[in-house]
Amino acid sequence: MWLTPEEQPAKTALKLWVTEKSNDFFLLQRRRGHGDTGGKFTGMLVGALDTVLDSNARVTPFRILLQVPGSAVTWIIASGASLEEVKSHWCWLEVNLLDSLHVFENKEDIASFVNGKIKGLIADESGGQQDPEGSREVAVRLEQRFGLPPCERLIAQLTCCLWKSHVPRQGWLYLTHHHLAFYSYLLGKEVKVLIPWAEVTDVERVCVGRVTEVLRVSSRGRHRDFSMFLDTHDAVATITQLADLTLRTVLPHAGLRTPHTLIHTPLTKRALEEHRLTQEVLCVFGLPRRESVCEVRVCALWTPHLRAHTHGTLYTTHSYLCFSSRDTGVCSLLIPLSEVLSVEKAESSSVLPDPVIVSVRGRRAFQMVGVCERDTLLHALTDRLRTLRWTHAIYKGQHTQHTPTISATPYYTFCYDTDGEADGSQRHVISTRPLISLHQSAMPKHKSALERRKEALWQEHFEEFGRGVHMFRTAHLHKLVAMGIPESLRAELWLTLSDAGSEMAWHPGYYAELVTRSLGEVTVATEEIERDLHRSLPEHPAFQSQSGIDALRRVLRAYAHHNTHIGYCQSMNIVASVLLLYAREEEVFWLLVTICERMLPDYFNRQVIGAQVDQSVFEALLCERVPDVGQTRAECALASVTLSWFLTLFLSALPLASGLVVLDSFLCRGAPAIFQLALCVTHTHTHTLTASTDEGHALMVLSSFLEQVRHDEEECVCLDDGAGPAEHTHITALLKEAYERFGDITATQLEQLRSRHRITVLQSHEDTTKENALRLVTPEVSLSVEELSDLYDFIKTEHLMSVYWGDGVCVSGVCSEGYQLDLPQFKSVYAALSPWEQGLHTDTVARRTFTLLDQSNNNLLTFTQIAHWLDTLYCEDLNVKIKWLYRLHIPPALMDSEDDSSPLKSPLLSTARPLQVDRPNGESGYEEQLKQMLKDLAKEKEKDADKPLPPMTQREFIQFCKTLSNMFHTHTHTHTHIHTHTHTNVCYICRGTLSSSVRLCPTCSTHTHIHTHTYTHTHTLMCVIFAEGLYPVL
Repeated sequence: MWLTPEEQPAKTALKLWVTEKSNDFFLLQRRRGHGDTGGKFTGMLVGALDTVLDSNARVTPFRILLQVPGSAVTWIIASGASLEEVKSHWCWLEVNLLDSLHVFENKEDIASFVNGKIKGLIADESGGQQDPEGSREVAVRLEQRFGLPPCERLIAQLTCCLWKSHVPRQGWLYLTHHHLAFYSYLLGKEVKVLIPWAEVTDVERVCVGRVTEVLRVSSRGRHRDFSMFLDTHDAVATITQLADLTLRTVLPHAGLRTPHTLIHTPLTKRALEEHRLTQEVLCVFGLPRRESVCEVRVCALWTPHLRAHTHGTLYTTHSYLCFSSRDTGVCSLLIPLSEVLSVEKAESSSVLPDPVIVSVRGRRAFQMVGVCERDTLLHALTDRLRTLRWTHAIYKGQHTQHTPTISATPYYTFCYDTDGEADGSQRHVISTRPLISLHQSAMPKHKSALERRKEALWQEHFEEFGRGVHMFRTAHLHKLVAMGIPESLRAELWLTLSDAGSEMAWHPGYYAELVTRSLGEVTVATEEIERDLHRSLPEHPAFQSQSGIDALRRVLRAYAHHNTHIGYCQSMNIVASVLLLYAREEEVFWLLVTICERMLPDYFNRQVIGAQVDQSVFEALLCERVPDVGQTRAECALASVTLSWFLTLFLSALPLASGLVVLDSFLCRGAPAIFQLALCVTHTHTHTLTASTDEGHALMVLSSFLEQVRHDEEECVCLDDGAGPAEHTHITALLKEAYERFGDITATQLEQLRSRHRITVLQSHEDTTKENALRLVTPEVSLSVEELSDLYDFIKTEHLMSVYWGDGVCVSGVCSEGYQLDLPQFKSVYAALSPWEQGLHTDTVARRTFTLLDQSNNNLLTFTQIAHWLDTLYCEDLNVKIKWLYRLHIPPALMDSEDDSSPLKSPLLSTARPLQVDRPNGESGYEEQLKQMLKDLAKEKEKDADKPLPPMTQREFIQFCKTLSNMFHTHTHTHTHIHTHTHTNVCYICRGTLSSSVRLCPTCSTHTHIHTHTYTHTHTLMCVIFAEGLYPVL
């Protein structure tokens, strides 16, 4: 174990200890006499001395010392009861510290650095056991050092080193809800680093010089390297999780949702670990995204095909029991709780300790032994079963009244000009037969014999491993699937292997309801569906008839109505059309739900984020596993062809028969099957891809190769020279080689890679959004591109601060024009960017500016609107600025409901214009006036055109004068500025209508000096108004 460094004289320390290992800075020592079998006198003497003095060396006879060359003292930094224990610490020091210590020029600094590092490791080991007072102290230090608000939650505190100028800086890494912070104070030098998670672009493990375990956190413009973590893997996983979750929250335009397990849960280190475990289990077993892991138990499952108990781990969720063997690929099991009849405990014995019996439908039972905390697990499962059955009973009771419209045979539509109404009325009748059964001729004899052989193999498999969703899943199952599923069993096994059948059984009649509800619905998704209907397998007879087109339309429209977040995305029609060939409509719908929401999450949204993330993962795997192609084609547009492989599951690249085998493997093994096949195809053409200088030729080679891949039962087509080995023309052989070469790529590994690469993809989308916003605004304003870029970043920061530390009711967001701000956020932006003096008027003018800019009346301002406003204030001439200020003091910017303590605010003096004028078409006068003002504002660049301004009432003019007064009252040269804005007011009043002589009102006995006081100045101006009779004009 690590010890708080304790200083000892070097000469005294060496008398009672024997050095086992040593290097330039560390010594591994054994207590003299420990382990000696010869009975030496010195060992016996030391043992007696330890007994008498009750020395700690009796318990921990091994230790590690820090010894700086030339120093007269050493430091004890670790000890252990066995050589194996202390060797683990020795190896850590050699890997993480030894090479780094050579960079210190001053040897005295080595002791301070190592001692600080060891203290950090001790704190890390006891981090989960810290008392609340210690946690509060850490939070206070974090707040003081970085100026973060108290509401910024601290997630984890890690000890590590930050590399600066090839020198490690030992310190503390603070991981908060929204920031990564590092602090170091060593040898009088303070280092502070604060990085918002929203600015992180990549998190990766790299090698820097001789240091192999370096965590590199990249942000826009630079990267920072951290090393010497107690657990580097855990640090990488935590940092990646926090960056990923933050980007999901603050970049809503990507269309990604926050995982449900973290929505209503306080974000803590434990919550992150539980979420990480849940994501791994969901990916490995292909469970619905709404599930979360409840219990994890180590146990042994009885496997009849092995005639033995298989050791592994049992995972329970709200709706499933999942078992995975300890040895990868030996056996896995998936049991939906809807299939479970009972969960009971059997009598325990020495041979079968703590057994649990799970009985399922089909007269099958599963035995698990060695289940830890068996009674607690049984109680939890019993409660979940009771809740599940009660929920299912309620659902069935609510849907028994709905009778789905289903026909035993499909309706054939004949295009008669006089029968259009009947044609439309039958369009939504659901078919209960696969399309292949309606559009297939007699099967050839050799193919029929092959199908019968496959069916026999599957029947043998069912007898040995079980049938249904709770069959034992082993390597034998994967081999059978790679050979191609028989057509007669394809629909059943698709539903079984993907677990789509459980969802369908749980929601009877749901598809028919969706079909009915989607009747006559017209949305963007339905329009896109109609455009793509005839592009789905147009060469297949099933989709050359109206019955096939109608079936595809019903499935796609039903899914668009079911999941409005996704709606419809191109390539869904390809997948659905292939599924319709062998499965019924309702089965296809639930298969589509499973593929889009469970097996390929985020693939089919508007931004296809999931597919882009997997493309980034594929490129990373390509560089690692096929380095020749990955490095040579790093700049090649391989994504233009590989993206379609992932979106359509190779169905658009392979012949139909071969594509069906790939689809079989995908529904059985998930995303790893697609990655392995894609890597195998590129690996097969390594020589061609590396030698080709033309990108088009390289892409053509891949496409032509896949077009020539045939199923084993079809006649093979010989490949051209250089296209690849001949055995790759068989899809079964291709899948076999893909599994043999890249079978170690697992769902868990892919999920870890996705978390990291999702950060890069989301930041790329953010950069694209910013570029588009700047490109739209730049031609319309006089601000430079750099100024607009800074403005965009400033608005983004304001938006993020509201998301981070707001009141939780922030309504701002992101649109195609960039970030949008609500009124409270805009007030902060106004106070920071307005060129006018801050004062009592600031809040009022900011609110009026927001009202005038809010053209759509949705209480949000876009980046474009804010840029135009600043362009007016900073780049336009004085006349335009005064006109803008004038508009801020008339409706709609100035509301009659505004608080005004002026005694002049009365029904007789406040306004001469009605608040609302009724129009024949129902449009209010203010709405019309607002539209006209915005049109005038857009045309303000025509400086030569003198547009007439709307008249101003007495109350509005008083408000205008008060604003001008507040703008300049804090200025040093008050007299000059009052004179200036007085002259401006007079210009407003005159505008060619004021006579040369100014006559005061009867209440003024003398000629009042206009420079003496602001109130006097305002009163004098009002006298001018009444004396000249200009009130009706204003």
